[in-house]
Amino acid sequence: MTGTVTETLYLIAAGLFILALRWMSRPDTARRAVAAAVTGMLLAVGGTLISPEIVTYKWIALAAVAGIALGVPLARVPLTAVPERTGLSQAFGGMAAGLVGVAKYYLWLADGQLTHFRMAVVAGEVILGCLTATGGLLASAKLAEWMTTRPITYRGQNIVSFVLLVVAAGLGVWLTIDPTQSWAFPIVVGLALVFGVLLILPIGGADMPTVISFLNSYAGLSAVAMGFVLESKLLIAAGALDGSSGFVLSIIMCKAMNRSVTNVLFGAFGSVQAVAKRAEERTVKSATAVDAAELLSNADSVVIIPGYGMAVAQAQHRVRDLYDQLAKRGVDVKFAVHPVAGRMPGHMNVLLAEADIPYDRLVEMDDINPEMPHVGVALIIGANDVVNPAARTDEKSPIYGMPIIDADKAQTVIAIKRSMNPGFAGIENDLYYADNTLMLFGDAKAVIGDVVKQLSGEGAA
Repeated sequence: MTGTVTETLYLIAAGLFILALRWMSRPDTARRAVAAAVTGMLLAVGGTLISPEIVTYKWIALAAVAGIALGVPLARVPLTAVPERTGLSQAFGGMAAGLVGVAKYYLWLADGQLTHFRMAVVAGEVILGCLTATGGLLASAKLAEWMTTRPITYRGQNIVSFVLLVVAAGLGVWLTIDPTQSWAFPIVVGLALVFGVLLILPIGGADMPTVISFLNSYAGLSAVAMGFVLESKLLIAAGALDGSSGFVLSIIMCKAMNRSVTNVLFGAFGSVQAVAKRAEERTVKSATAVDAAELLSNADSVVIIPGYGMAVAQAQHRVRDLYDQLAKRGVDVKFAVHPVAGRMPGHMNVLLAEADIPYDRLVEMDDINPEMPHVGVALIIGANDVVNPAARTDEKSPIYGMPIIDADKAQTVIAIKRSMNPGFAGIENDLYYADNTLMLFGDAKAVIGDVVKQLSGEGAA
């Protein structure tokens, strides 16, 4: 009877996971998606806890306490830290899969139950789980800027990585043929851990949002393998959903950057490139909050383009205040969100949603670009590479061919930045030197606050 209840709860949980993935595709149903996913996970955990296969709850309780003690602080990170927090979660997921695979291998080996099929899925689980664990940790370190965000490359790096992967996979096949060759198993684990590090090292900052998606896919595939190892239909279904959705999202983001999958994983994009003109030899036109307020209030239409600078400054609520002030004046305000803006998929959408920006005001890149020549003011808040016209004009630029938001085609461009430092990809932005661009230097939250004061009349002398 208990087993039937468990299977029923698993079935309901799987259905909720599918619905959550479907609802997550629209901003107005995203909260419903989160609720469905959380409910599904609670049902899955509950179904597992009442499973007749559990003989004692002592270690489960200990693990639950440890997980809560670690998880609660990690959940209370600011939204700016969500990208590296996501990378860390993927690392934990991969580590869990890898540890389950290691434990099952030695248990089955000792009991004489290690069949060829079991060995094959264990090998796949361990390789995918371990490379996701170390890859996620390194991605988290890069996103948090605990280490350089530039690609770390060396001669023959792709060959070395390929050889490591082939050797690990080859030993996995050898173990599948003869599972008793236990000497090879720790080598497979070690090679997978090293491969995860070598996979992320040559990837530059500009590609990290896509890397997060790929790691999510790897974590899902490792969960599928773990599902076969533990004979859990729910894990197989959930892992397949996670893996496939992560892969599809990665492909979409590669398309948004005009990059192939192989270029993302092995192209070392994000290194600082030499520019034709040194920054100190070029001049920009600066503006004040008063200038910006006047231009924005007199414009018929304004397109706000957010980037990671907005996240760092925690300026999303000030942006909402700015939207309200402009809307009162009858200005048509839209938000143009690039698919890879920020440091993880959907980063800007999450921030804008937190500030209760109306969903219908968010416009995708492909839809806003035809309108840009008719836009009065393009207000760039901490965005850089996603509005860099070098992607269209400079064939020598590493971002050449990457689809961008055509902010430079607006009648006036106002760019809010702390300084003239290049963006995450390390590439200088020619937009800031254009005749129709005004630079508004300072912390985005403070600067936008000053603009709002001017619009509301509080800043008037």
